[in-house]
Amino acid sequence: MSEGVPAGDGTAADALNAHARAVAAALSRKPMAPGSVAFGVGLAEALALSLCGALLSLARIESTADAGFTYGLPILGGTLFAIAAIRAADGYAMPALRHPVRGLAPAFGAWTLVFAVFAVLAFFLQIGDVYSRIWFAAWYGCGLAALVLVRLAAARLIRVWTRSGRLERRVVIVGGGQRAADLIAALSVSPEEGLRICGIFDDRGGERSPDIVAGHPKLGTIAELVAFARIARIDLLIVSLPLAAEARVLALLKELWVLPVDIRLSALGNRLRFRPRSYSYLGAVPLLDLFDRPIAGFGWVAKRAFDLVIGGLALVLLSPVMLATALAVRLDSPGPVLFRQKRYGFNNEVIEVLKFRSMYHHLSDPGAKVAVRREDDRVTRVGRFIRRTSLDELPQLVNVLRGELSLVGPRPHAVTAHTENRLWNEVVDGYFARHRVKPGITGWAQVNGWRGEVDTPEKLRRRIEDDLYYIEHWSVLFDLYILVLTPFRLFGAENAY
Repeated sequence: MSEGVPAGDGTAADALNAHARAVAAALSRKPMAPGSVAFGVGLAEALALSLCGALLSLARIESTADAGFTYGLPILGGTLFAIAAIRAADGYAMPALRHPVRGLAPAFGAWTLVFAVFAVLAFFLQIGDVYSRIWFAAWYGCGLAALVLVRLAAARLIRVWTRSGRLERRVVIVGGGQRAADLIAALSVSPEEGLRICGIFDDRGGERSPDIVAGHPKLGTIAELVAFARIARIDLLIVSLPLAAEARVLALLKELWVLPVDIRLSALGNRLRFRPRSYSYLGAVPLLDLFDRPIAGFGWVAKRAFDLVIGGLALVLLSPVMLATALAVRLDSPGPVLFRQKRYGFNNEVIEVLKFRSMYHHLSDPGAKVAVRREDDRVTRVGRFIRRTSLDELPQLVNVLRGELSLVGPRPHAVTAHTENRLWNEVVDGYFARHRVKPGITGWAQVNGWRGEVDTPEKLRRRIEDDLYYIEHWSVLFDLYILVLTPFRLFGAENAY
């Protein structure tokens, strides 16, 4: 397995048929992330609104000498409130950004709400005489115009990127036959959604599920879908089975939930109807949401920004400690300062994780064939100290800045890690579901005491439970909480050796 290439979970990539392998290889290049586009639009709107307010205050609409200082607070507060309100109204969701008319409604509503709040505050705080009503009216009008311009420009760019394939949502249809054909026909009516149907996977054959459905090939069975979805960086799986096929849908989900994708059940043509709010829509196609990709959209951007800011700051502040540790490792025993190990990253990609070397070089174990035990003769004198204090993990800040790790997340495990002569994915059902997010330097399992040797299946299960809990309950505040706990829970922990 090479770096950056997803490893299979039960089905290796080379087990795919030639056609599926060729399609997956052609799709291996990662498209633009919708979250990055949404963040860019939000940033552009924030800058435009702030600039409008600042320029109007400098234009001396009112005559106060310290206008810039006086109006700085409402400009900053109003802009941030507007962006937060637009986001709360799903104004940065891709459908709203693709369609200017649909996207302008939440933007206009949020901007109007800002000035309604200003009016209420001015009345109750009796500060109406401090600020110019002309300035507020001008900022409101200028802000509306700025929002229109940004939204129109964003929609145009998104259309260009969609046509070029740079911004596409990659879709796989699960289940073939006539239901799949009807679904594909309905989806094709809305090309502006940026959908790219990459293929169909179905266990059935013959007339019930022909090899070509609506011009799209059947690329393999459900067992092959997981490997294909990882390599092709699929975004969305749509299950084209009837709602009545409950047992089959549940069996599919048991195999597919480990993937970092959205999973939807098509409700097209179903007689059993739910309330409209129960559905999400792709164009006019109603879908039931089964699984959502964790930490997506603005959450992904926020987590990456958190990693870059806090990780970069930590690297600068801890550089003297890292330099001293590197010197101690070098003087203590011959060999390189850094130890590199292949571990699982996001979406089962194999990454190279950095650590300060804690073992004698000739006894190092990159494959993690033998777990480190208490009083292990392979560990150097300095190695015992840096392992006990977790100083050996500090080089992973470089992995964070490179985008391979996050500060907080499930710990990356060696690809050959095993317990009782079984690989960890063979010990715990759904083990690979922990790879739906980036691994981290520290995590919820670690601050709860699950650190060190994994010599029983129960220890591994408890770790995975905490990892999955973290994924389902992630927030920036949760990450911050874990980071604050980390030095108190890990420094000198008894099971670190």
